[in-house]
Amino acid sequence: MVWIIILLLVLISLVLGIIYLTGAIGKFGLIEKASGGKKYRRRIISLGIVTLFMALFTCIFSFVNAVIILLHFVIFRLLFGLIIRIVKKITKKDFHVYWEGWATIVCCLIYLTIGYILCNNVWMTKYTLKTDKNLGGLRIALFADSHLGTTFDAEGLSVYIDEMMEQNPDILFIAGDMIDDGTSREDMIECCRILGEVDVKYGVWFIFGNHDRGYYRDKDAYTEEDIVNELKKNGVHVMSDDVELIDDRFYVVGREDRSVRDRKPVDELVQNLDKSKYIIVLDHQPADYDAEAAAGSDLVLSGHTHGGQLFPVTYVGELFHINDATYGYQKRKDSEFIVTSGISDWEIQFKTGTKSEYVIIDVE
Repeated sequence: MVWIIILLLVLISLVLGIIYLTGAIGKFGLIEKASGGKKYRRRIISLGIVTLFMALFTCIFSFVNAVIILLHFVIFRLLFGLIIRIVKKITKKDFHVYWEGWATIVCCLIYLTIGYILCNNVWMTKYTLKTDKNLGGLRIALFADSHLGTTFDAEGLSVYIDEMMEQNPDILFIAGDMIDDGTSREDMIECCRILGEVDVKYGVWFIFGNHDRGYYRDKDAYTEEDIVNELKKNGVHVMSDDVELIDDRFYVVGREDRSVRDRKPVDELVQNLDKSKYIIVLDHQPADYDAEAAAGSDLVLSGHTHGGQLFPVTYVGELFHINDATYGYQKRKDSEFIVTSGISDWEIQFKTGTKSEYVIIDVE
């Protein structure tokens, strides 16, 4: 139901955006001149330009990205339209140059270029945490939301995994959404093979996100069972409401995704654990902080939010209590929480509220 509502809102925004931009483009002097002063001609030419650029961006990126680009032009045009209106009112002067139009084009292109760079390049983010428990030091590598096929394929992911391994981690965690509906079977299999070659002391650990199982994937392509089999065949630990004690030093608690109705409560998962040992919880969606803190988790690692994705909607998830956090570090009681912005993205090629990253965590 949520996705249907989102889809309807996007479609309505797209239609209104096209109508609005058609009128805005018609105010450029060149368009007015080409129309010969005829209002209907100006509208036809303007609509043709909007349609042409939508088709172009769809071919270069995808339809979803074309919609994102169009909506950004609408937002910038509304913003500069308001600014110019205020300036005109204050100065009591009119302008012969269509400043709001040109400012929209220039600023939107700069903004989206920066967003493309922030999404399609990957940075390393480091955290250093302290614990009173007898852990003896642990270096964690973490990534989430690779959504293979959006900004890179399996071979592209292997480059970033190599970078992570240069940091000499003891363990690698994948906090969900490694793949999605757009990931090919070949990419899924190759990714699992690459993960099987990762040489870390305590291995590679995977939990499902809300996209890994797919929403509309053709079952002839591959199923959840195929994913699990490929991961396990390559030595990856797949966790679905499971708990493992590692080296008698720390626990890994891998939770089912929040979208799974019958997932176990976190207190049930940890109730019989030795609380003197360090407890790491992997939970794709950062949306159960109070329960995880009350259960005695020491560290909870999540993804899902993409760091807020696009400014200014960055913290909408927190505002409407969909998520407990959007990005970064937080502490509640004695529990520490880290949300990564993700190493890639679902479908959208732009990040303007954050950047793509993998995470290195030292627990001392």
